[in-house]
Order: sequence, then structure tokens, then C-alpha cells
Amino acid sequence: MLVEEIKILLIEDDEDDAFLVKEYLSDVKNFVCVLDWEANPERGKVKILEGKYDLFLIDFYLGKSTGLSIIDFIQKNQILTPAILLTGRNDAQIDVDASMAGAFDYLVKGDLRPDILERSIRYSIKQSRIIRELDEKEKKYRSLFERSLDCIFLANSDYSMLELNDSFLDFFGYKPSQNSLLHLRDIFANQEDFEYCVEQLKVHEVVKDFEVVLLTKDREPKDCLFNCVFIPDQADDFCCYQGIIRDLTFRKRAEREMMVAEKLSMTGKLARTIAHEIRNPLTNLNLALDNLKEEISDREEDSILYTDIIQRSSNRIETLIGDLLNSSKPKELQLELSSLHRILDDVLELVRDRAKLRGIRIAEELEEELPRIFVDREKLSIALVNILINGIEAIEHAEGLLSVQTELRGSSIFLVIADNGQGIAKEDLKKIFDPFYTSKSEGTGLGLTSTLNILSSHNASIQVSSTVGVGTRFEIEFPLPMH
Repeated sequence: MLVEEIKILLIEDDEDDAFLVKEYLSDVKNFVCVLDWEANPERGKVKILEGKYDLFLIDFYLGKSTGLSIIDFIQKNQILTPAILLTGRNDAQIDVDASMAGAFDYLVKGDLRPDILERSIRYSIKQSRIIRELDEKEKKYRSLFERSLDCIFLANSDYSMLELNDSFLDFFGYKPSQNSLLHLRDIFANQEDFEYCVEQLKVHEVVKDFEVVLLTKDREPKDCLFNCVFIPDQADDFCCYQGIIRDLTFRKRAEREMMVAEKLSMTGKLARTIAHEIRNPLTNLNLALDNLKEEISDREEDSILYTDIIQRSSNRIETLIGDLLNSSKPKELQLELSSLHRILDDVLELVRDRAKLRGIRIAEELEEELPRIFVDREKLSIALVNILINGIEAIEHAEGLLSVQTELRGSSIFLVIADNGQGIAKEDLKKIFDPFYTSKSEGTGLGLTSTLNILSSHNASIQVSSTVGVGTRFEIEFPLPMH
């Protein structure tokens, strides 16, 4: 059976005491002690840093310094090798100080015996190995926590944040010093979503793969996948919840762009089918109507009245077919490098009188010196006018406000048009770009379909959020050309 070898550094300035310790160690039976004695504390520190020892035995009184200063040196250098403090007198305060400093044990020289020394060494090394294993695991999981590309947070039982990893801070725009000031509810765009998560944690102790809109510090909405789990048996001042948040913004954007492309494609096919199926009988109807008019004399006023009604209705159907085709087919753009602000100036001038008549105030918050973008000025103006007029017509109270905001975020220009009108019900929000969908008593319901088509042709994306009784918000993103 192999006997374990223990390498020990003894820092002791008294030669006689050093000799006694060596004798005691030679009588230890369950392991072999290899002792290196150092009388000079400063040289002892150098040897400590070499990292070749399993245990340190340190005298309390070392000339001008004390063993506590050596143990403090060990702690500051994050050395996990155990240290046992030796002293010539039994002093309860020294025992407390040694424990507080980080000593694994405290032995009185006058009480030393081989069995006492052996037991202390065995206990200290065992505890040291446990601490080392925990430290390695802590470093491993700390590395996973800090280097994770996903946002990770730790929160207490009140859902106040205790710790946030760098990805969380970068993604949400917070500083490390703001950890303790942040509450989990602060990052939720909708209070109902936060309450749902709290309820799930209380009942099931887990929230899994919950797709939700979260807010950055600057109140920018982000599509995210939220996971959170309850951690039982934690101290009151430690974490009770661990959460992982994954950014779905780009995936959701790709999904939306795919849906828009499919919607426009289906709309185009539908429009061409309707145009073909309706125009043929409509042409026959117009030919028959022309022949009928030739058979009717000018004195048959009632007949002329009815033929005029038929003619106007026929023309109306032809116009609707043309509008439907124009709203759905890809736009041929005449691109030019333009200032979005100049386009907005022209567009707002077109709708300003209509807003003034309804008592609606237009507020502009435009970021200075935005880069110019390649757009078809005429077609983009049509799209923006459609959105602005929809906003104006949605406001039916005296405190009407239509806000227009531009902002440069990363490599895109964002245009936000918001109103404080009647809002759109959640179930209707997905339909607003569909052909012929409208909540107005008059109108074709093709304006926003055309708007979506124009923006898609510009490689611009549009998102709409709305709350009934509060208002509607259109956010348009114009990606800047890559250099």
C-alpha cells in the first residue's frame, strides 16, 4: 500500500521550535512528511508563490511581522493551499483572528503531539481539496455565466436582480453598477407577460421557451425567448431564480419578412386571378351597355339614368381592379440618394392642413444629420402619406397628437409614426395590411397593402403595435447600405 507524501513548508524563525516540529512530523504514521524549513518570512513568501507545497505551517510571531500577515498574503494571491498557524501561547483572540484571516487550523506549540499534528494536517488537506474542487467548479460555471452569448440573470425571491452577465448588460444597455437597481418587471414590455411568468414560477417553478417582447434600458422592444427556473434551498439573501434570455430579434425579423413576401405573393396571384376573371365579363358588360345606349332615345330619361348607374359602377369595378393590381405587384423604383428628413418635410406639408382641421397637433423629433438613403422619393412619399392619414383619421378626440420621430440605431435608420387615436384590437392588428381590410365606412382597404409593398420594395421593414384606447405605433426600419 502506497503511503501518501505530503510536502510541507514551515515558516519558523526559531530553530529549536523548527527542530521539534520536524521531530513530531517524523513520528506521523499515516503519511510521509517532506519538510522544507524557512526562517525568513520574505523568502517564505517567495517559496509560497512557487506552488509546490501541499501545506503551510506558519509561526505566529516572526520578528517584526506575524503569521497573520503571511496568511493574508496567501489569501490575496488566491492560493488555495491550506495554512496552519502555530503559536507559543493559547489565546482565544489569536484563534479568532487566525480563523478570520483564513487559517485552516490553530495549534499551540506546548500542546503539540504527533497525533494532534497529524489530525490537523489530515483535516486541513481534506478541507482544502474540497474547497479546491468547489473553486474549480465555481470557475467553470462562472466562465459559462460570463462568456455565454445568451443573457443570464440571477434574481432573489422578490425578483430583484442580483447578478447579470456581460451579455445581459450589453443587450439591455445597463451598467454593472445598476444590477441592484433593476427589477425583473422592468425589462417586460407588457405587465401581463411579467405576471404570467411570476404565476408560472409560483405554480410550476419554471418558465420554459416563453416568446415575449422585452425592453432595453432605452425602451427599445426586443423579441426574446425567456426561460427561468426556481432554485430551491437558497439563503434569503442569495438567488432564488436563474434565467436565460435569448435574442430572437433577427429570427423574428426574418420570419416577418418571409411572411410579408408570401403575403404579397399571394395577394399578387389573387389580384391577377380576380382581374382576369372579372375583366372578361366586365368587358362584355361594357360592350352590351354601349349597344344598349345606342338603342335608347334621348327622351327615355329613366333608361338613361339606369345606364349611367351601370356605367359608373362598371368604371368603379375597373378602378378597384387597377388599384388591387397596383397595390400588390412589385414596384419598379427610381432610386436616388435622398434625405429622409426632406421627404418627411414634403409629406407632412401634404397632411398638415387635414390634421389642423381636426385639431391634431403634429410633433417632430428628428435626429440631426442622418445619412442619406437610396429611395424612390415619389413612391416612399405615397407610403408615408398612407400611414399619416390613417393616424389622423384614427384620432377622434380634442387632444389629438401625431408624432414623427427618426433615430439612427446601429446600421439602420428608424422612422416611428405614432398617434394617440382609438387604437387597433389585437385580433385585427394582423389584418391591417391585407387587401380590402378597412375599418372605415369609405375606402378600398388597399392603402396599407400598397404601403407594405412599397416598403418591401425598398428592403425596409415595418412593425405595428397598438393598444385600444391608447393609440397605434408604426416603426419603419431603413437598413443603410453596407460599405
